[in-house]
Amino acid sequence: MCGMPQQPPVRSTPTRPSRPDASMSLLTNVMDHSLDDGYAEAAARKKAADGGLPKTLRAKLGLAAGLVLAALVVTVGAAQARVAAPVVAKEREELIDRIDQETEAADKLEDSVDELREEVSARQREALKESGSEQGELVGILSGAVEVHGPGVKLVVDDAREAGGGGDGDPRETSGFSDTGRVRDRDMQRVVNGLWESGAEAISINGQRLTALSAIRAAGDAILVDNKPLVPPYTVLAVGDGERLSTRFQDSADGLYLHALQENFGIRTAISVEEDLRLPAAPRVTVRTAQPNTEKSEKGTS
Repeated sequence: MCGMPQQPPVRSTPTRPSRPDASMSLLTNVMDHSLDDGYAEAAARKKAADGGLPKTLRAKLGLAAGLVLAALVVTVGAAQARVAAPVVAKEREELIDRIDQETEAADKLEDSVDELREEVSARQREALKESGSEQGELVGILSGAVEVHGPGVKLVVDDAREAGGGGDGDPRETSGFSDTGRVRDRDMQRVVNGLWESGAEAISINGQRLTALSAIRAAGDAILVDNKPLVPPYTVLAVGDGERLSTRFQDSADGLYLHALQENFGIRTAISVEEDLRLPAAPRVTVRTAQPNTEKSEKGTS
């Protein structure tokens, strides 16, 4: 039979099938590379780090020599410190002895100064007595150079019972002063000025005679009279007309001020009239600047 010739069939080369896990590359990487590689890498790094230690005998001997030298330096330093300790202690004792000696010398000088001042005051009092004039006696009394006695008042001023440390600033304006009740230098100044104004002729505080050159001031919480510290209670003796002096002082502005301190801050006060008070002489009366005015007397004799 005739017909059209048949073409041989075309045969194609079959392609290699793809892996079923081709889409899971991360899982495949984990499975193909086990954890042993990581451990091996870590071990290699550790081995490289340990390479700094000495490996040879010479290096080990050098390290040992260095350690021995360091120990030797520390030991020598400790030995030197132990040897120097007695020397330092001796120098410290010598310094303490020098301080004690200088302190003792300063105390002796201070005592000598006090003795000289007392001698000068005694000679001043003796000179006033030898003058024999009423004016000389009056000058001695008013200047505080001689002892005096006579009637007057005794005024005792003391801190409040619950007195404590005061605060800074004006004690009359601090809220804490009501809890302290401390007597201040300005309080004693007003008391003394009030007594002078009321007619006192001679005044002393705790045995310290006041003169025209006396100063009452504060150093911390202490009250100083002529640079000598006083402690409460403060006993003020004032020679004068007892009854009149007491009345005039209590009625004065300074007396009312003292009464207000007693009422508001608990400061304790007591005043009494005395028949005979004895006041000591001032430790020293030294005038360096003031000079007597002789112009009037010179005019009278011309």
